[in-house]
Amino acid sequence: MTASRIMRWLTGSLEIFLAIPALGALIVVSLAYVPLGIMFILHVVALILSARNKEPIYGSVLGIVTSLVAWIPFVGWVMHLLSGILIMVSAAQKSKTTMRREYDL
Repeated sequence: MTASRIMRWLTGSLEIFLAIPALGALIVVSLAYVPLGIMFILHVVALILSARNKEPIYGSVLGIVTSLVAWIPFVGWVMHLLSGILIMVSAAQKSKTTMRREYDL
């Protein structure tokens, strides 16, 4: 498993966790919105690693956007949920290089 895939599983899981309606909002607000900054950094790292490995980047891009607009109450909840789902889907997909290696065997 590549580092980019591990980062996507991690960021996707954290986004899903932050999408829990009352709990996610409580964590973000009580920690003075610092979790959004941390998620921004994690999404940028995942984006760089995914781009370097030529793996899907759409989930990480949406995660970056989510980190920037998640301070808006209901918009943040929807964005956390959508980005978490998309990141998890992209992490579960096989990369093109992995599929190519399987067919070459």
